[in-house]
Amino acid sequence: MSFAESQSPSSGAVPEQPPPPHNQQEEEDESSKSQSKKAAKKEAAKQEKLRRRQEASLASAAQSLSVEEDDPLSSNYGDVPLSELQSKVAADVREWTEVGALTEGLSERYVLVRGRAQAIRAVGKNMAFLVVREKGFTVQCVVTAQPDTVSRQMVKYAAGLSRESIVDIEGVVSVPTVPIKGATQQVEVQVRKILCVNKAMPTLPINIEDAARSETEIEKALQAGEQLVRVNQDTRLNYRVLDMRTPANQGIFRIQCQVGNVFRQFLLSKDFVEIHTPKLIAGSSEGGAAVFKLDYKGQAACLAQSPQLHKQMAICGDFGRVFEIGPVFRAEDSYTHRHLCEFTGLDIEMEIKKHYFEVMDVVDRLFVTMFDTLNKNCAKELEAVGRQYPFEPLKYLRSTLRLTFEEGIQMLKEAGVEVDPLGDLNTETERKLGQLVLEKYGTEFYILHRYPLAIRPFYTMPCYDNPAYSNSFDVFIRELMSTWQHRYWFKIVQHFSDITGTACLPHT
Repeated sequence: MSFAESQSPSSGAVPEQPPPPHNQQEEEDESSKSQSKKAAKKEAAKQEKLRRRQEASLASAAQSLSVEEDDPLSSNYGDVPLSELQSKVAADVREWTEVGALTEGLSERYVLVRGRAQAIRAVGKNMAFLVVREKGFTVQCVVTAQPDTVSRQMVKYAAGLSRESIVDIEGVVSVPTVPIKGATQQVEVQVRKILCVNKAMPTLPINIEDAARSETEIEKALQAGEQLVRVNQDTRLNYRVLDMRTPANQGIFRIQCQVGNVFRQFLLSKDFVEIHTPKLIAGSSEGGAAVFKLDYKGQAACLAQSPQLHKQMAICGDFGRVFEIGPVFRAEDSYTHRHLCEFTGLDIEMEIKKHYFEVMDVVDRLFVTMFDTLNKNCAKELEAVGRQYPFEPLKYLRSTLRLTFEEGIQMLKEAGVEVDPLGDLNTETERKLGQLVLEKYGTEFYILHRYPLAIRPFYTMPCYDNPAYSNSFDVFIRELMSTWQHRYWFKIVQHFSDITGTACLPHT
């Protein structure tokens, strides 16, 4: 089923206009090119003007600091010269404490931290606050003028730093009497030394605070008569490096890392072998999906839509159980959250001894282990993602629910949903079934098996007791993944004609 909307005109549409004459078309093309060049020049001039203004601002700030009277404590603050960053002396990285490790247990300890100056606020001439961020964690640092320790010039220097600059801060950890709302760590660092390792430009295209704001927060502010900055998708992509620094994106990347790690470690513990299959191949690997085609030194080639054929080759080659974590390419024309041109696939292939339930058992334990591990090891990351993109925690059972396709159809019929008992489920019926399963069984993760044979690929094995159904299943986790037992154990497809008769193990 295609999710693309039809582009054909309705019966009442305006007839298509004839193409413009050749000369007119050329004139329009030339005009379009001219306008594009003018726009590019205008944008370049704008960026150059911004760069000059920022450089002037930096020069002015440096000059204002240089005219100050000599400061006997000047060695406690300032910009680190480039020569000091040339790896002159090997350092013990254990001297640094990560921001995320700053807890009440380090109270009164002297620490050295490195991070970005996320927020800076001066309070008179004798005090300044800096919120320093590292890997999504933040801590409040306090610079207070004190005799023989912190000078007024140091406070002024700290207050004049540009946001997102990288700083090294040395100081003493203290525990405030009231909760800190603007930082993740509930301690403060009383600054004794602050050095700027790399200074950011005074004006950045987007602010991290704006990019980290949720749609819910923006809408609430609008209802209260306040307008907050909304960072649109195109702006995020144009300045992706800045957008990646938001707590939510930091969390997403770290959760993704954990998913791949748990997937790999679990399967290795179950005697799977990791393989790496080609991504540039001569023909499409899945005829039912769109393919990216390209020229490879005069020969037709395409990007792999799936590692399926190579996984099956590995099974035929007596590896027994294999898996891969790698890119998958699909030239999808549809624009839904289920369609992507490129994604990271988590693929497995395994032989079957007796019953395709053996595969369901592995998938069952794999996902429950993954959910448990993420909840345990990524609690802070999940919380960070939830602040910007609110979601409810996934509900799942210790022993995963398994329903036959017929049982799922029966649940839909009892709920008044008309559905073909031997037809495929569309998006709406899948969602409805998920809702019914959640209400009845209290889980959003379940397996639906024994799909009708007619809606599965040609090589799917039919059920022994009813050939209208197949040895296949889908796993639903608010979404969908599929697998099926392959019917043909040799000469799987035409590309495998060279291994015909070599005998392949039953697999999925």
